[in-house]
Amino acid sequence: MNELMNYSSDIMYVYLEGHMELEKYRYVYFVIVVTLYLLIISGNGLVIYIIYTNKSLHEPMYILIAALLCNALFGSTALYPKLLTDLLSESQVISFESCIFQSFCIYTYAASEFTLLSAMAYDRYVSICKPLQYNTIVKMSTVKILLFCCWFLPCCEVGVGVLFTYQRKLCKFKLNRIYCDNSSMLKLACGDFSVSNIYGLVILSIAVFPPLLFVFFSYSRILSVCLVNSKDFRRKALQTCLPHLVIFTTLSITACFIIIHPRLEGNMPHLFSMIMSVEILVIPPLLNPIIYGLKLKKILNRIKEVVCKRNISVFSLDF
Repeated sequence: MNELMNYSSDIMYVYLEGHMELEKYRYVYFVIVVTLYLLIISGNGLVIYIIYTNKSLHEPMYILIAALLCNALFGSTALYPKLLTDLLSESQVISFESCIFQSFCIYTYAASEFTLLSAMAYDRYVSICKPLQYNTIVKMSTVKILLFCCWFLPCCEVGVGVLFTYQRKLCKFKLNRIYCDNSSMLKLACGDFSVSNIYGLVILSIAVFPPLLFVFFSYSRILSVCLVNSKDFRRKALQTCLPHLVIFTTLSITACFIIIHPRLEGNMPHLFSMIMSVEILVIPPLLNPIIYGLKLKKILNRIKEVVCKRNISVFSLDF
């Protein structure tokens, strides 16, 4: 508590102590993190721009992709600016209210990632298994409802859990993390937090397992349809579905780690623990624009057109 006397007595601060050998590798970490953040912003921003500015891409599948990329930018912005500031600061502190808000944003991003990927699986399921009914079933009004649910439901689920934590009094102020997460913050609270812990596990299970089962069902049906169709049909189906499966598998592995990590803390290397805790905010935001931008021909062709036009304009200016 004495450490807190350096700050206003009206505000509670949390110390983020998950950084490893910060004094030794401070600028190395900073360069790596700022490079990652710039790649995430530029990659996701480019694909969003391509989809937004081309009316031919204003279709359900591409709108859902744009929503997924927007979600990646939201989650990344909840982590990277604060992390970059901490890497250059002498002490890594954050106010309790800001810590709660960061936790809410990161958890909402993760939960929304699952719901958005489930919506994309539904879109692919209807497109491949019921192609003649696709335009009737997946209309723009349907996409709007899906997007609303994909963001509103996670906000409500996560919001209630974070509110439980916010109402608790802190007895400890040192968090062995590089960012705030709700399950770790609960361990700083006074008294028994079993009810909040149970609620968190229930919400995490709801956010992960129903989408997992739905995606499994969707792709098992898609696979059964592919097996009885031509080789060209299977190739096209694989081209659109494989990127989605790669991202969803990566996300599921990370979610499983988040579920079991609090029970194994202290029994695994701190470096491994920190890498896995940030993986969800590094791999999907980096892979999404690469996978969807380079694997889907319509988006790739538009990117090539933009690049070619800029090269031509630069060439003409030189002369």
